[in-house]
Amino acid sequence: MFTKFTNILQQAVEALAPSLPLQEDFVYHWKAITHYYIETTDDKAPVTDTNIPSHLDQMLDILIQEEHERESGETGPCMEYLLHHKILETLYTLGKADCPPGMKQQVLIFYTKLLGRIKQPLLPHVNVHKPVQKLIRLCGEVLAAPTENEEIQFLCIVCAKLKQDPYLVNFFLENKSQRNAGITNRRQSVVDVSNKAVVNANSSSDTEQAKSPEDEASTGLCSATCGDATSPLDSSSGSSQQSTDLSSSFNEMVLSPKKSQNHDYNLVNSLLNLSKSPDGRIVVKASEGLMLLVSLPEPAAAKCLTENTSLCQLLTERLGTLYRALPQSIDPMDIESLEYVNWGLDSYSHKEDTTAFPGKRALISFLSWLDYCDQLIKEAHKLTAAALARAIRERFFVPVMEPQLLQTSEIGILTSISLLNRIIRQITSNAMLQELVFFLLGEWRQPETPGHNKHQLRYRLIEHCDHLSDEISIMTLRMFEHLLQKPNEHVIYNMVLRNLVERNYVENKPPCQEDRDIVENGQIAGAVDLEEDPLFTDLSPDNRMLGSNWLTASPPPTPDHSKSDGKTEVHKIVNSFLCLVPDEAKSSYYVEGTGYDTYLRDAHRQFRDCCGNCMRWDWPGTPKPLEKCNLESPFFEGHFLKVLFDRMGRILDQPYDVNLQVTSVLSKLSLFPHPHIHEYLLDPYINLAPNCRSLFSVIVRVVGDLMLRIQRIPDFTPKLMLVRKRLLGFEQDGPIIDHMTLLEGVIVLEEFCKELAAIAFVKFHASTAT
Repeated sequence: MFTKFTNILQQAVEALAPSLPLQEDFVYHWKAITHYYIETTDDKAPVTDTNIPSHLDQMLDILIQEEHERESGETGPCMEYLLHHKILETLYTLGKADCPPGMKQQVLIFYTKLLGRIKQPLLPHVNVHKPVQKLIRLCGEVLAAPTENEEIQFLCIVCAKLKQDPYLVNFFLENKSQRNAGITNRRQSVVDVSNKAVVNANSSSDTEQAKSPEDEASTGLCSATCGDATSPLDSSSGSSQQSTDLSSSFNEMVLSPKKSQNHDYNLVNSLLNLSKSPDGRIVVKASEGLMLLVSLPEPAAAKCLTENTSLCQLLTERLGTLYRALPQSIDPMDIESLEYVNWGLDSYSHKEDTTAFPGKRALISFLSWLDYCDQLIKEAHKLTAAALARAIRERFFVPVMEPQLLQTSEIGILTSISLLNRIIRQITSNAMLQELVFFLLGEWRQPETPGHNKHQLRYRLIEHCDHLSDEISIMTLRMFEHLLQKPNEHVIYNMVLRNLVERNYVENKPPCQEDRDIVENGQIAGAVDLEEDPLFTDLSPDNRMLGSNWLTASPPPTPDHSKSDGKTEVHKIVNSFLCLVPDEAKSSYYVEGTGYDTYLRDAHRQFRDCCGNCMRWDWPGTPKPLEKCNLESPFFEGHFLKVLFDRMGRILDQPYDVNLQVTSVLSKLSLFPHPHIHEYLLDPYINLAPNCRSLFSVIVRVVGDLMLRIQRIPDFTPKLMLVRKRLLGFEQDGPIIDHMTLLEGVIVLEEFCKELAAIAFVKFHASTAT
């Protein structure tokens, strides 16, 4: 009580006393702090019972006032005094000893305010960045320490300063060998240093006045008083030292050779320690600090960060821990329907959530940390990003996720693929996406061969697209659909394009006159025989595209079905797809708003988005000339297209939801602006090589099967119309209709053909505009 009264009385006297020049006032407050260690007899009293916090605040206010009164960039006498007399070094010593108790907290606050409020650059000064570096090492030493909040505030202000001037990070890459040698030397001389400190403590006031920096002697005092102090400061700094501090710091940074394997990145290490705090706010702040550090453009810091810190280990271990914490019983539909999760303070409350489900808390935690890893890699230096993404693949994707994806339990397969689908949707960084793609599909780019499987996980996932369980098939197809929409060239090349690059699906023979006559009637020459199939005759006015305003840019009909650039005339392609399904199997005539034109807007938007992803892939604008193709090698469409074509061939016998997902994936493939993909999937008039099939030929055979089966179903058209109205919600569900699966398949087939026609039309007009 008496101490507090004394403090209040002293503050009142200071307020009423006449104002001194700033430098004298600054020195007065610093002497008041150093005299405390000379005069005090109770080193157990907390610092809040002393005048030290008040004096530190006054010193900081004086420095701020001095800077405001001077021109920008000019150093005033108070700041020179702080730098020349190594006040920050002394404060670090007091903070490390935590003498009096709570001094570490006060020192952290002073450092934070000094760096945050002083506008002139301080970190380049050797008497600033060295004590800052030492104080950084004290942060995060003890988990859940009472000074955690002050520690993270201090570290974040240092990170912010480095973000403003990235070159300064080289000051904080500490040489291991030099530091270890320094520690050894200090330990050898600790007894002598303590003795000298005691002598300094007993020195007379006259001796202190003879020495200009009397506070340097006071550093010895605090060393004697606080037995945990590491070393006192040298008090013999000459006046010329101040003028050379800054230049020597830059020479040290630029000229000294640095090898990342010989350096510690203590700033990162301290943030990593604090990221393990039980306090969520501290964790978020530490994560933000790491985000700033990984984005620094200095290569030495990037290399040191990945090689000499545990950042990679922290990211991957926490990902694995959170993934394993997910319950196996979590519903895949809940995983799919969960809203997008961002990293940051987690304010989720199970009691307040009306859409809660078992495992939601764990799922949000996992996706939140995944999003942080993704954003960290997205912002990081390219060296750091590559190393972090590679570590996630090697330490999380392969050892943790792969066994789950390769399991045989249907429930486990469904859950793991649902999680994989969610992970694919969550990832936006190029480096992490690349590693995920290599993990799922492998790095092979050579054409596939039947039965040859070089990447077990890829082959297993493709097999799941044709699984006995419809749920697994739908979920896996949906996963591949999302993967195809990612801006990564290796996805489409590995799954489809590498098998089309030589165009050996084409039979290289000049079209004869008979073929040309067939083409003029709207039929295919070559592999698919449509001689007696009435698919291209008696076109209804609603489906004919020749009179549409959309075709004003279309070329006029010519005797040859192909132009010189390899593009088939668009109106023939569009009509070919629109007329694939015979009129007696069509039901969209009788429902308003289900015409072909309804797909044009969606096709235009999707094609624009697809082209945006493919913009940097340097794809050719025309197919590879057949003379340069290896047409002798046998053609294999690849495992992925084989499964899709097989599924498409069974569209009349598959559940409605499966058909929707199969056609959705095929339409996404058709959107890619590569000439070989366009030719193989959207050109009905290519001459297919023997034993080859295309998307169009598969649909033709489905239609042939449909024509035979229609004849055996009584009242086919009324039933088809009723099913369509039920699917659109125009009719209430009533009695079960016979052949429901087939009728739903016919409707999906008709709509898919209209979608392909719209895609072909949009792609043609985009190419002519280009």
